[in-house]
This record gives sequence, C-alpha cells and structure tokens, in this order.
Amino acid sequence: MLRPKLFDTIKTYTLRQFYADAMAGTIVGIVALPLAIAFAIASGVSPERGLFTAVIGGLVISLLGGSRVQIGGPTGAFVVIVYGIVQQYGIDGLAAATLIAGVLLIIMGLARFGSVIKYIPHPVIVGFTAGIAVIIFSSQMNDFFGLRIETMPADFIEKWIVIIRNLGNADLHNVAIAVGVILVTMLWPRVSTKLPGPLVAIVLSGVAVVAFNLPVETIGSHFGSIPNMLPVPSLPHVDWQTIKQVIQPAITIAILAGIEALLSAVVADGMIGGKHRSNMELVAQGAANLLTPVFGGIPATGAIARTATNVKNGGRTPVAGIVHALVLLMLMVFFAKWAVHIPLCGLAGIMLVVAYNMSEWRTFRSQVRGRRSDAAVLLTTFGLTVIIDLTVALEVGLVVAAVLFIRNISGTSSVTSVTNGFNDDTDLDDLDSFITAPIPDGVKVFQISGPMFFGAAYKFKESLAVVDKPPKVIVVRMRYVPFIDATGLHALEDVFGTFKKQGTAFVLSGVQPDTLEAMRKSGLLAKIGKGNIAPTFDDALLRAREIMAKESRRRKNDSHDQPTADESRERHDITPPTNT
Repeated sequence: MLRPKLFDTIKTYTLRQFYADAMAGTIVGIVALPLAIAFAIASGVSPERGLFTAVIGGLVISLLGGSRVQIGGPTGAFVVIVYGIVQQYGIDGLAAATLIAGVLLIIMGLARFGSVIKYIPHPVIVGFTAGIAVIIFSSQMNDFFGLRIETMPADFIEKWIVIIRNLGNADLHNVAIAVGVILVTMLWPRVSTKLPGPLVAIVLSGVAVVAFNLPVETIGSHFGSIPNMLPVPSLPHVDWQTIKQVIQPAITIAILAGIEALLSAVVADGMIGGKHRSNMELVAQGAANLLTPVFGGIPATGAIARTATNVKNGGRTPVAGIVHALVLLMLMVFFAKWAVHIPLCGLAGIMLVVAYNMSEWRTFRSQVRGRRSDAAVLLTTFGLTVIIDLTVALEVGLVVAAVLFIRNISGTSSVTSVTNGFNDDTDLDDLDSFITAPIPDGVKVFQISGPMFFGAAYKFKESLAVVDKPPKVIVVRMRYVPFIDATGLHALEDVFGTFKKQGTAFVLSGVQPDTLEAMRKSGLLAKIGKGNIAPTFDDALLRAREIMAKESRRRKNDSHDQPTADESRERHDITPPTNT
C-alpha cells in the first residue's frame, strides 16, 4: 500500500504520545548532530552538508515513510561511495548522482520492488557492510594520528602504505583526544542514558581544545565557519557527459539506500511489533534524495542506530522523526558557531566507533565458520569492497551468491531408475509411491524429484542417455517436480525426440498442474500426446501395456504380405501416439 504511516497514526494521536515522540525526537536530534557532521567530513564534503541532509532528508522520510519510527539522514554506508564521487566528479557530480538515485528509488517503490530487495543474500549485506567499516576505519587514520597528509591515495593498499610511512609524524595531542572520544562514547551509557555519548564526547573534546589551546586541527581551521541557516534551493550545474558517468554510482546509491532503509525498518518492526510498508518506504527515500541535493546535502537513508535510539526512548510515530529534524535545525541555528571548535581527531574517534559497530564482526566470524558457500560469498564481497570498489563488490557478490544457490538447489533435484518393488526413496506414507503392479518387460521407468530448471535439466538428459538398449516404452514419474522452466522443457523435448526416433514410446505420470500448463504453452504436450500423460503411476503402467499390446499386434500383422486398411490405421495409432 502506497500510503505514508503518518496518515494512519495521526488519526488516533494523543497528547501523551506527542510528549513521548517529542522527547524521543529531541534525544535523537542531539545524537544526530555530531554524527551528521562526522559523516559529511568522512565523505569528503564540508560539515554543514551533513546537517542539511539530516534536516531535509530526515523530515521527508518521516513525513512520507512507510515505517512508524524510521529516522533518516546521512549514514556510514554512503561514506565510501560519496567520497569517491566527490573526488572524481565534484560536488555537482554528487548532486546529480543523488538526484538520479532518488528517481530510481521512487521507480522501485512504484514498481513494488520493496519485497524484492529483501531477498538480497545476508552474506552479501554483511560482506559489503564489513568492507565499508574497514574503509571508514582506514580513512580516519589521517585525522586520528594528526598526520595532516594533504593528498591521500584512494586505493586501500596504497593508502595504508602512505599512512605507515608517515606514522613517525603522529601527533600525541590528536591521538589522546581521539582515544578519549572513543572511550567516552563507548563508556558513557554506563554513566547516563539521558545524554548521548557521542555528543558528550564531542563537547568535551571541543572544551579541551579551547581551554588548553591544543595544537590540533578543528572544523573551523580546516573548513571555516558553519552556516546557521539552510541554503537557498538550487539545482546542480552538470552536463550530459557527467550524468552518463554518474549513472552507475547512482544505481549503487539507490541500492544501498533501499537496503539500509528496509533493514532499518525490519529491525524497528521487531522492536515495536509493527509492520512497515516497504514500497512506500522506498518512495520516501527517493523523495528525500531528490530534495537533499537541492539544499546542498548528500545521500540520505534510514539510519539503524538512530532509529533504534528513537524506539528505545519512546518514539512510536513519524512525529518523533519530524521533531528530530526540527531539533537539528534549531541546533544548527543557535549553536553552529560553536561547532568550529570541534577537533577533527575527535570526529575521527566518533567514526571509528561507527566503523566498529558497522563491522558486525561477530556475525562476520560466525558466517565465515558456517557453510562454505555462504563464507565464499561473504569473503568475495568483503574483499572486493575493500580492494576494488563497492559497486563491483555488490555485482560480483550477487552473481556468486546466485551461482552457488543454483548449484545447491540443483543438488536437490535427482533422476532415479525405478525397478519392481520399492525404489530407494519410497515414502511408505504415500500410496502413490508404491509400485502396485509389476513393471512389464520392455518398459523402463525413471523418477524425477525436485525442480526441473536450467541448473538441473542436464541431470535428466544424462540419466536417460545411459540407457543401453532402447526400451519399448519410457515412463517418467513427475509428481515430485514442483515446476519446470524453459531449459527443463527443452531437455524433456530433446529426450522425447531422441526416443521417438528410436521407436520408443514416451509416457509421463503425475504431472502437476503448473508443469502441465507450461508443457501445453510450449507445445510439448501436443507432441507427446495427452493420451500419454497419466494422472498416476498405475495409469502410466496401464498405458505402457496398451502401447506394447498394440505394438505386438502390429508386428503380428506385419507378417502378412498385405495389411488391411484397418491394420494400417491401427499401426498408425501405435507408433507412439502424437495426440490422443
């Protein structure tokens, strides 16, 4: 249903709920302030762009979203790709990519892709999320150690070579502040849950810099002042060539935004016992990413950590997200002038905590120790994200996951030869799995179990290709075939044609309705003949005996020099029927 959750919740809204939402929104707004600035700087843009994104993106996502408690804004998932776009195409290129991503997200929502995007394999998600965490960690080393390297290589390995070579220039003031910020951020919840740890850590680091006049780089010394108002809306200045170049990263932004928003919504559903509207959520994410670049922002999506903070503090409707955006705007208006004193090494400490939380190292470790196929997908996606590129990692990770899934599901399909008595897979609770009558001489029976699709069709052809002496009748049991695709139909038709040339009749038993309909549409049913499609295995054996009896009479009549007209018609009906 394409209907924002705000419309539903507002009908029964109470003053008591508004108080709870206002308190939760205020807390989340305070939490979001240092994170928005940190995400922007880590992404290679000025700090105010993160604030613009949190205000505009957070407001739109809460107004139009399909989740009751989703909090939107800049997130760590975008840091890597935004940094790369800015370095290669500039701010206008980033704005163009974000606008394109917004359009794609709206199309995905209108096309009901919300449920499809949930089927991205979990190892792929864990792999690229952990890879992003490693890249974020690496990107903060310059500010963490105060190395002041002006040009940092984009390549992961080259970046670490430069960092290691310059470690001798590390500044102890920067390291001490960064470590202090990390410790305060992680340990503050043990002291109080009223004030968010990141805010306390950043405020303390800024106070320390001013009070002791520490020689560290701050937001003010590096970026200048932060504006205390939203900018005038404006469209980016880009040409068609730039638009073509940023389409691929725009697709990555759209996919990342969709995945992270829906994952956040699912987590929130588990916390409040609700159910989000995935397609409406995608439309809201698209609308947010259409507006944020117009106001100078960067890509926005649902933020899992801030959404969880919202729920834990009593937020239960989109009003909390709206309040969060308004609180951020007020903080920007009244306190932006103080933000210039925030040290970059302190923000690096915040980002290292974010990277640690993003890494999900326990989940990563458990999946590496799990199934080999899952581990292969995870490590492939992780390695490509770190070494090559996030877009390549997603594409290859999905392909590897699909190939391994096809291999695994193909293993569930089998073709076995059935003999008199019971076959190896006989189900004693299934009456039709019994062979209630002996299989006549000259009849060969095969049973297909599992889906007959392109990954398993070759098994069918190989199994029937090993028949030494062509039998008079081939019976294929198909009651355990839930579906068949075009490749499976082609394999079945190929085997049918081969045996027909050899004079062997072809009978199918227990064909399920969907499979039978697929055979009808492909024309294979007309070739085999409806009379050779039996509802049960016993009926198939009866049909086989009938065919062999007619064949026997035909051979007997062939001994006469001149067959009668009736015998000719009977002979035509026997070899093997094409449509009965």
